[in-house]
Amino acid sequence: MIKKFILMGCVCLFSTSFYAQKTLKINLNSKKETEVSPIVKEKVEEYAAKINTIIQEEKKLMEEELRVLQAKDLDKTEFDKEKAQIADRYSEKIDERIENLGFDLDTVIEKQVRYSLLNSDVTSNEEIKAKLLKKFRPGRSITGYFSYGIMALTNDLPDNELDKNIGYSSNLEFGLKLHYQFSRTSPWALTSGLGFSWRTLRTDNNLVFAKDVDNGIYLENYSGSLDKNKLRTGYIVVPLGIQYNFSKVKDAGMDIKYRNCYEGFKVGANIYAGVQMSTNNIIKGNEAELRQRGNYQVNPFVYGAQFTVSYDNISLFVKKDFSNYFKDSYFKNDRALTFGISIGFE
Repeated sequence: MIKKFILMGCVCLFSTSFYAQKTLKINLNSKKETEVSPIVKEKVEEYAAKINTIIQEEKKLMEEELRVLQAKDLDKTEFDKEKAQIADRYSEKIDERIENLGFDLDTVIEKQVRYSLLNSDVTSNEEIKAKLLKKFRPGRSITGYFSYGIMALTNDLPDNELDKNIGYSSNLEFGLKLHYQFSRTSPWALTSGLGFSWRTLRTDNNLVFAKDVDNGIYLENYSGSLDKNKLRTGYIVVPLGIQYNFSKVKDAGMDIKYRNCYEGFKVGANIYAGVQMSTNNIIKGNEAELRQRGNYQVNPFVYGAQFTVSYDNISLFVKKDFSNYFKDSYFKNDRALTFGISIGFE
């Protein structure tokens, strides 16, 4: 009985830990994980009050018997013996009365487990199931992402002047990603979103991008010392694809299964299309500094395909443009190929 009483007193502190050991380990990002259910709190306080009443009543009766015992003027050995017998009798009586209260510790713990899981007090299996169905819905969200990749130009024709002199080039992108899981247990999800992409071409051998009188572009030798050389083009890009998640189906209880589509190992593929925002030619050297927006014959539209391998919110990707980087008559048939890393965040 004493053991049960101690457990009752600790239920509010350890019910969440009890749940974690006995059931699925589910990540519930809520302050209410550590809160005590109002029903549990009320039941425990009510039980403690009744126990206190029983103890006080029996203690009063025991003290009356002890006063009678003291009046008998017994020797110490006999007094201690009878005093111990009285204490044992009242202790058994207290245990019996507490036992008769019918406090069900298992039921109280079960109520706290439900509260920790569902963040509310529920009283029926139908309510529990409804709460679980709401909590473990298919994964459908819009999250942010940031990516950076190393960019090269591919060409199935003989190398042109740009191909022979291209330097380190890159693709910086950020935006929003839409994730739409098809069902609660489906490994498949639709992906889309909206991204802002900045593609930066750099050339080596002291060459820079220049324009002629007809607004055509070509590579020109910079006569001085060149510190910076960038042809940067911004695009608004929309992807559309599909993703497969290899994580296992989990059991939420009440015959409800679910798959956490945001965790674990995933592969995905998508197509994308974008429209140009602007192009900026940036040149910095010892002779002069140029930062000019304008028409550098970069393709105003871009489209291609991407393949992605992900673990949790970190992804490695490769993407290939099907569109030419420049308009067809300039550096003909050069197309961007990018390898990079992407990080998602909420």
